[in-house]
Amino acid sequence: MAEYTFREVIAQAMSEEMRKDESIFLMGEEVAEYNGAYKASKGMLDEFGAKRVIDTPIAELGFTGIAVGAAMNGNRPIVEYMTFNFALVGIDQIINNAAKIRQMSGGQWNCPIVFRGPTASAGQLGATHSQAFENWYANIPGLKVVVPSNPYDAKGLLKTAIQDNDPVIFMESEQMYGDKMEVPEEEYYLPIGKADIKREGTDVTLVSFGKIMKLALQAAEDMAKEGISVEVIDLRTVRPLDFDTVLASVKKTNRLVILEEAWPFGSVSSEITYMVQQKAFDYLDAPIKRITTPDAPAPYSAALFAEWFPKLEKVKEEIKNAMYVK
Repeated sequence: MAEYTFREVIAQAMSEEMRKDESIFLMGEEVAEYNGAYKASKGMLDEFGAKRVIDTPIAELGFTGIAVGAAMNGNRPIVEYMTFNFALVGIDQIINNAAKIRQMSGGQWNCPIVFRGPTASAGQLGATHSQAFENWYANIPGLKVVVPSNPYDAKGLLKTAIQDNDPVIFMESEQMYGDKMEVPEEEYYLPIGKADIKREGTDVTLVSFGKIMKLALQAAEDMAKEGISVEVIDLRTVRPLDFDTVLASVKKTNRLVILEEAWPFGSVSSEITYMVQQKAFDYLDAPIKRITTPDAPAPYSAALFAEWFPKLEKVKEEIKNAMYVK
C-alpha cells in the first residue's frame, strides 16, 4: 500500500489501461501540455505522446462528437471535461449518440467511451459552474454513471469504466483531487453497480455518494457519541444503482436518510425513496428523510453559499428525526 492523491490515482488508472491497449486515448481541454486542468493527467503526454493525449479546442460539442465517432470505429476514448457544467455544450452527442447507438444500430456498434471530469459545486464558482447532473445522466438508458468518493474507489472504478463496452459517465470533484488515501500497489478493479457499506450500523441507514460522503461519515461519527448507530452506504454508482444493498440495510435498521448534493426535484434520492417504499415499506419505522440543496441555483456569495450547501447539523437533525429523538 502507498498513499496517493485522488488526482494521482486518476492518472494511474488511465495510464495503466493505456499501456495495455493502444486503442485507448485521452482527449480534452489542457489534458496534454498543461498536464490537465487539475493535474489529473500529469506525465501522460510524455509517456504516450500527442497522438494519444490530445489537447482540444474549447469546443465540447466538437470533441465529444469526435470521441463518439472514434469509439464506434474501434477505439476507446477517455474524454475529460474541465467540469460537467461544460459538458452541457456536448450533451447532444452524449445522450443522442453515445447512449443510443448500440440500440439504434441493432448491436452493430458499441460505444466504449468514458466521459470524466468534476461535478457539482467547488466553492465560489457561481451558479453555472456549480451544478450536480448525476440524476440527469442517470435518467438516460444506455449510460452508466459512476461517482466515487475517495481515491481507492476512484482508481478501481475508473479502470473498470475504461474496459466497459458501454459509455460511462465518471464524475469527480474539484474539491477531492487533493484527497489522499492508501491505495494498493497491485492492480485491482471495482465493479460498477455495487454500493459499499463504509460504516456498519444498526439504528439508521444513511445513503450518499461523491464528495458529500465526507459529511455523511462525519455525521455518523458524531451520532455515535450520542448513542445512535448509523450505517453509512456509499452508492459509488448511481446508474446502475445498487438497490439491494440499500434495501438490505433498511430492513435491518428500519430507517433511512439520504444525503445528496443536488436539487430535490427528480433527484437520485427521489428514486431511492420510491424504490424503498415499494419494496421495503413494511420495514420502515419512520418516514424516509432526505437532505439536498435548496431548489435554487448555487449562489456566489460565500455567506449565501454556506446556507445553500447541505450542513452537517442538518444531516444530524434528520437522523434524529428518523429516530424520533430531540
